[in-house]
Amino acid sequence: MTKFLKHYALEIYTVLSMMLLLVGGLLDNLTVIQKYTLVYAFLFILHEWEEGHYPGGFIDMISALICINPSDEIRRASRIPTGILLLTFTYVPFVLKDNVVAILVVAFLGVLEGCVHIAGIRLWHQKRPYTPGMVTAEMELIVSVALFFYLSRNGLAVWTDYMFGFAIMFACFVVMQKTLTMMVGIRYSDIPKMIRKQWKS
Repeated sequence: MTKFLKHYALEIYTVLSMMLLLVGGLLDNLTVIQKYTLVYAFLFILHEWEEGHYPGGFIDMISALICINPSDEIRRASRIPTGILLLTFTYVPFVLKDNVVAILVVAFLGVLEGCVHIAGIRLWHQKRPYTPGMVTAEMELIVSVALFFYLSRNGLAVWTDYMFGFAIMFACFVVMQKTLTMMVGIRYSDIPKMIRKQWKS
């Protein structure tokens, strides 16, 4: 069972996310926040496949940065922490319906993804202005900007909501990243040093 989960982590994540989309499509009277959540869920599915498979290659770029060559099993299993994060970030705001902080957590992740993939062009010295997963990452960023505008225009969020939303997103993202680095056998504290070295090269 464990081997199956590791091997098909991305596919399992995709099915579970599509179940959320199916439920959302069958329900009436969805709130605006729930609709945004479904948009994010759809984009996250596309992003994971663009980043990991079609065209894929982001894991190869990360591996080159940290000087490792993970096995196929580790590559596939690395999708487990990411899948858990994304499922939590989409199921929770959908269930909570109108919880502003919950959807802001997702929105800030969209902003982070968009910025990371743009910075990745310079970081990995790409010949083309593209990193694997960039198209969907920028779509996530656009949706996040639209959500921020919607919340601001309707007075639905105060500064503390934004603060807590960002803090929760950042904390969860760090935990996920630490889990990934443990899986490949490196220290998370070494990542910033590697990034600075790569940026200056």
